[in-house]
Amino acid sequence: QVQLVESGGGVLQAGGSLRLSCAASGRTLSAYAMGWCRQAPGKEREFVAAIGWSTGNTVYADSVKGRFTISRDNAKNSVYLQMDSLKPEDTAVYYCAARSRGLLYSKSAEFSYWGQGKQVTVSS
Repeated sequence: QVQLVESGGGVLQAGGSLRLSCAASGRTLSAYAMGWCRQAPGKEREFVAAIGWSTGNTVYADSVKGRFTISRDNAKNSVYLQMDSLKPEDTAVYYCAARSRGLLYSKSAEFSYWGQGKQVTVSS
């Protein structure tokens, strides 16, 4: 079992930056890949980024590559999503998630564990 609690989120203007944090707890976190997904109103949940808990290897959706950075702090059991050059189309509820580390490079939004989600709203 993995428990995930997000923090951060908010309202900001286009071009701004924001960092989301996710505190993870549970057994054998090294067995997991941690990720972020998002869901905009009226749309399906979509993959944003993922990172291997033990390797630090990363993968990104094409829509955020070069603007978003996923990282983790093993000592704090935390995962972060730094979002720069935000656009109105980035507006969504962002979810921290975890799945088997064998699925690190999958860009599907299928994860085994989920946080409660945080709203990010980007105005033009």
